[in-house]
Amino acid sequence: MFTKLKLITLVILLTPGSIILYAQNIQLLNSGTKASIRGLSVVSDKVVWISGSEGTVGKSTDGGASWKIIKVKGFEKTDFRDIEAFDAKTAVIMAIAEPAYILRTSDGGDTWQTVYENNTKGMFLDAMEFWNEQSGIVIGDPIDNKVFIARTFDGGKKWQELPPQNYPIADSGEAFFSSSGTNVRKLSKAEALFVSGGARSRLFIRDTKTDLPIVQGKTSTGANSIAVKNKHTFIIVGGDFNAKEETTQNCCITIDGGKTFYKPIIGPHGYRSCVEYISNDTWITCGLNGIDITNDEGKNWTWISKESFHACRKAKKGKAVYFAGSGGRIAKLAD
Repeated sequence: MFTKLKLITLVILLTPGSIILYAQNIQLLNSGTKASIRGLSVVSDKVVWISGSEGTVGKSTDGGASWKIIKVKGFEKTDFRDIEAFDAKTAVIMAIAEPAYILRTSDGGDTWQTVYENNTKGMFLDAMEFWNEQSGIVIGDPIDNKVFIARTFDGGKKWQELPPQNYPIADSGEAFFSSSGTNVRKLSKAEALFVSGGARSRLFIRDTKTDLPIVQGKTSTGANSIAVKNKHTFIIVGGDFNAKEETTQNCCITIDGGKTFYKPIIGPHGYRSCVEYISNDTWITCGLNGIDITNDEGKNWTWISKESFHACRKAKKGKAVYFAGSGGRIAKLAD
């Protein structure tokens, strides 16, 4: 069941001899849960999976019109901060901290297998990313200044930690946010990149670490999310989650693969926890005070909704864009 928000943003584009009127609106969906949702995986326009607090996993196979809400047995108090789904039957979920768990289902969520467990003191998983249905990566907060990374090559059935000597080195107080499952993204068929926050905010690509023009210096500040259009063009968002209205240094763009960055002319209108590439020059970002969209490669952002969301994701096989947030809030970008 859909409920249309009353808020509709109109954007007027003036060109010689013409006026083009654009309207963006958000459809709120009835998820049937009050859990805080940070995990969001959109397989297609119809198949969507969510995950979050209190052991909650949800699935829709009809474009969000109805939802199957699951409490994972034995994990009723666990916060599943990220999810990666491959179809209506198969998904992998990530539980954040002490012990950190990764679980997998192949029967639509009816049963779950624990495929990874780590009881190391200080262990805190932040996000997963998959290149395809076989190859994936999970990233975790630094322990003794070493960024935790594990890989899978069989669709999440088994996970292999990197040798400790191969872990990237973080600065003191530098960490990662488990705010939307999008601080790590695939860059090419074999590479991933990720962004940090806290005392220092940087972009990590292979052995190269680049300081970001994102607010940093406190545990609540830094880059939260990165989206990738191609090997040259990325957009990074973040800010200070304790200052949701603050617009200073909350977004940066690169068109040369991270060598240099520039700031938007009109940036997102507050702290943002997730950014997603949609198509052509269009990107979308969300956070605690709403949603912004850009149609000019991040130069100018328009505030299209003041509804709070943690994550936004586009369909892997389709055009639909979904949002997820606290209180079981789920929404969809309407035409």
